Amino acid sequence: MSHAWRKKRTALAKGLLAAALAAGSLLLPAGAGYADSTRTIRVALFADIGSKYKLTVPAVTLLSGQAWSLTAQDGGTVLVTIPSGTKVRASLDGYRVKVLETSSWQTAADAAKKLQSTSDKPLLFLNSKGGSNVYQLYTGIYASESAAKNAADRVSKAGLNLPADQVPVVKGGKHLTAGSYATQQEADTARASIAAAGVDAWTAVVPSEGGGSRYEVWVAEAANDSDLAAARLVLGQVMPQLILTTASAGLMIRSDVGLDLNSETQAVHYAVSGEAKFMAAGGSTGIQLAERSKRTYRGSLELGGSNGSLSVVNELPLEQYLYSVVGGEVSSSWPAEALKAQAVAARSYAVAQGLRFDIANVVDTTLSQVYNGTGTEAASITSAVDATAGEVLKSGGNIVEAVFSSNSGGMTADPSEVWNNGGNIFASVDSSGDSSAVATAKKWYYVQLSNGLDGYVREDNVKLTGDKTAAGLNMLTATTNDVNVRALPVVDSSVSPVGKLNPGENAVVLDSVLESGSYSWIKGPYTSGELLKSLQGKASGTLPSSIVSLQVTERGPSGRAVLVKANGNALTVKYPDLYRSALGGLPSTLFDIVPSGSYTVLGADGQTATVSGSQQTGVLSASGMVTQSGSGTVVMDGDSKARVVDASPGFLFIGWGNGHGLGMSQWGVKGMADKGYDYKEILQHYFQNVTIVKE
Repeated sequence: MSHAWRKKRTALAKGLLAAALAAGSLLLPAGAGYADSTRTIRVALFADIGSKYKLTVPAVTLLSGQAWSLTAQDGGTVLVTIPSGTKVRASLDGYRVKVLETSSWQTAADAAKKLQSTSDKPLLFLNSKGGSNVYQLYTGIYASESAAKNAADRVSKAGLNLPADQVPVVKGGKHLTAGSYATQQEADTARASIAAAGVDAWTAVVPSEGGGSRYEVWVAEAANDSDLAAARLVLGQVMPQLILTTASAGLMIRSDVGLDLNSETQAVHYAVSGEAKFMAAGGSTGIQLAERSKRTYRGSLELGGSNGSLSVVNELPLEQYLYSVVGGEVSSSWPAEALKAQAVAARSYAVAQGLRFDIANVVDTTLSQVYNGTGTEAASITSAVDATAGEVLKSGGNIVEAVFSSNSGGMTADPSEVWNNGGNIFASVDSSGDSSAVATAKKWYYVQLSNGLDGYVREDNVKLTGDKTAAGLNMLTATTNDVNVRALPVVDSSVSPVGKLNPGENAVVLDSVLESGSYSWIKGPYTSGELLKSLQGKASGTLPSSIVSLQVTERGPSGRAVLVKANGNALTVKYPDLYRSALGGLPSTLFDIVPSGSYTVLGADGQTATVSGSQQTGVLSASGMVTQSGSGTVVMDGDSKARVVDASPGFLFIGWGNGHGLGMSQWGVKGMADKGYDYKEILQHYFQNVTIVKE
């Protein structure tokens, strides 16, 4: 098919561009660039920030290759020192459900295993009470008391083998202090004497006013003030000698036995209680966070609460954050100028965020920038960050939110094609360097097998035979046994091949394409039902009961779709980039739509007609008019590109680029750097009316 709209734009933009621009496990030391900067950044790893961001876990597991400490956020008082190589668990001392209590670890572990596959995640602790050890199984943590009550009802119906005298009950983070002590040993001794009377008790470490810390013994785990008052009354009767006061913020110390439900192992577990926040302060080897893919982080991890869930925020120097971000966004093997351009753009973007996520500047996903801790650091990236230390993009005196995407498919987007805003900083510009993404990619042949099935085979598994069909189409055969014929031009083990091709078996070559990736891609075919399901909640107005036709009827300056119609009626979305998710999760909006179950013919009178795969078609041959089914028919356009018409209607999307396309294209940057442009030239090509300054 023709893409003249795209080719003309690209050719023009190339001319304008030419005229305008005539590691190991140990952390790398921070370079001189970092030494000149004291700016820090806060990255949310886990948090519930409402509609802005939500990723939560009931508890986290921390580990470091050297000794580290838990400190009070205010004042930095060291509360706990953790030895090198010691796993520590942490959670929020919030609403939870106490499921059962038993003297058998196996009984508790079996119940915990059943809960693992549910939405009510288990937490298993060891405690001493009444002169013996008991295992206490909880679920949680929950955002509210009502949510915990609902969970208790679910857990009671989960088919657990609970002791006859026990039912799941809601607990919470309200405690009473039964004494204050200078050392943990003293507090543990006092706790043991209280527990011997059959009362649940825990040691807690608490920051003292004016600095320092103390240890307290806490009793009760009430969900509300009424329950706490009732607990105070009961405890006063059981142990009248205790002087009970309401506990303040601190770290409740528990023994966690739920890390491995196949073998009992113990780990110290600190539950963050109250409104205070605490810092896990690591050293030069960083702190590993098991629940975030065992990534290791520089700086400190702030542990606190956010909307009733545990929040974990990584606070570290901005330049060290960039060591990871640049490596998470692009390859460390790219040219130095490309890495520098990415560093400046990433720094500008990060600084421009302010406190966008309430308790953090950014998050660690593509909602902000990909941040994977130290695992993506490399010497080349560290050098690029240090070489540009403090440099940001500014326009009109303000730091630019320098957005970027993976690949713009040869042309970046105009703001009108994405989110309908962007001021004078963004414009559609040539990004021919995007093709560097396919410099080493394999070509795929689109073929039809002898049984009529069609699909794609990769060029290194087949060879042309030299034969042609009557229509002039090439023939090929396999060079090895059982070559997979795939539905799309990409290796995807999760999708079964449509067929196999063996040596000696011929197939007709209908077309040749690049492997689907960040530069060019093919998605689908999607059925009417699949598209309607995807459109729900994203397109306004009433959707049709069935999609018969689907067309891009309006494009923006770069050729991206800004209006799509189904059955002739507009599929209206809030902003054009939303078409990506509305139409099944497409990589970009720079696409054509091809109906897989029909084709269009041009009549002698100049009129066009659409023929579906289910219709009978009249074909004029040398022997006269022949009527045949449209299904399985091979149709060929004026460029000798052919395709098979399916019996069932559907829609293929053939497109270019990966991402919103606004601002800087990462693969385009690489392509420009490959041609010798420096990072400042690259940045000022992709961002309009900006200056590069050192902050």
